[in-house]
Amino acid sequence: MRKMKPFLLVTDFGFLTYWSISLIILLGYDLVPVEYLYNDYHNPLMYAWNWSFFPLDMVLSIVGLISIRLFKRGNPAWYPLVLFSLALTFCAGFMAISFWAITKDFSPAWWIPNLYFTIWPLLFYKQFLRVRFTTAGQEVQRN
Repeated sequence: MRKMKPFLLVTDFGFLTYWSISLIILLGYDLVPVEYLYNDYHNPLMYAWNWSFFPLDMVLSIVGLISIRLFKRGNPAWYPLVLFSLALTFCAGFMAISFWAITKDFSPAWWIPNLYFTIWPLLFYKQFLRVRFTTAGQEVQRN
């Protein structure tokens, strides 16, 4: 968890920040220049597609932050929650990358963060599959 925590925090607070800014824009405030918005931002279908990620991003962020708190307290419930958060993070990034690839929109501004969301959870999943933990979150055995 010590190595994973910075990735969780960047991801979870990143999503919370992104959606806070999106909400401010939804309320009519021009907080972000148009050139930084995703391609075809004002198209109702694109707008709906973007907001369809809101529940997924909120769940993965909240569950990720809860897993950090539970780990600090030595509560073994952190383990399945962080696995769930990692799976949702991968799905969010992979779905976005798939969409941008299908639409042939290769903007680095959208690809870089979504590749980040897709790749980093896989690195930690590999470790989780090889390591067993005690209920206090301590590593006890490598397979």
